[in-house]
Amino acid sequence: MRITNSLMSQSFLSNLNNNMTNVYKYQEQLSSMKQVSRPSDDPLKVSKIIDFKNEIKQNQTYKTTISDAIDFTNVQDAALDNATKSLQRIYTLTQQAANGTYNTQDRQAIKTEIDNEVETLVDSLNTSFGGRYIFAGHNNTEKPFSIERDGEGNLTDIHYNGSAHNTSKEISRGVTVDLQTDGSILMNKRGDEDLGTVLSGLFTALDNDDTEALSTALGKIDQAMNNTVNTRTRIGAIQNRLTAASDRNEAEYLNLETTLSNNQDIDLAETYMNYSMEMVAYQASLNMGTRILQTNILDYVR
Repeated sequence: MRITNSLMSQSFLSNLNNNMTNVYKYQEQLSSMKQVSRPSDDPLKVSKIIDFKNEIKQNQTYKTTISDAIDFTNVQDAALDNATKSLQRIYTLTQQAANGTYNTQDRQAIKTEIDNEVETLVDSLNTSFGGRYIFAGHNNTEKPFSIERDGEGNLTDIHYNGSAHNTSKEISRGVTVDLQTDGSILMNKRGDEDLGTVLSGLFTALDNDDTEALSTALGKIDQAMNNTVNTRTRIGAIQNRLTAASDRNEAEYLNLETTLSNNQDIDLAETYMNYSMEMVAYQASLNMGTRILQTNILDYVR
């Protein structure tokens, strides 16, 4: 094969261009700290990076949902704690009123205190979170519980205005949890009686000094109190599940970030070493090129 000056020049320029391309590649990686900057660099790797970034965004969405749900259950737990204390106080006062040594005046004083405690109870059940009532089902923009009174201001019933639905939250792909937002369960309906009718009957018994009816009301108030405690227990179980989901979410996030970094970020030391080696090769090519390209016909006729 005959080697000409033209062939040598073309070969040199081709190799120089390859060296320059390699230098530019590592220079761009060092400046961006990324393995790839555009899809043409490595289509498969870019596709994986996009997928991982989407997974991370979805993970963060689930994290926000779980965090909000945990805060929601915390508010529910606090509300039911206050409601339980109100029912306990109502039970204690009813127990006192059932004592035959109390007179009408004593029972009217107890009635006033119980009435205030019922107001506190309803206020607790009407607790809101983020502008939404926590025990209203799907109708969470309106107060779920209201006290109904007659013309003389006596309590006749407690009415539930919400819907009998729990709220479902997706906490990971294909996994949902139902938050206990159906407040009707707190009415403790048993046959024709619920919390409202029990309290209405309690006030009637106080007005009539009916100690037998007051003693009967004690058992019904105790049932309502146990129902509230059981509801609080179920919410606690949901809260534990959400806490476990939060831990899994955090572990998944760390795994995704690590995998993304492995596919996207450069190894600084290795990339700089490669850059230095390619720069040496590029400079060597330039030095050799000055000898090849500067040769002309006068060099051969001297």
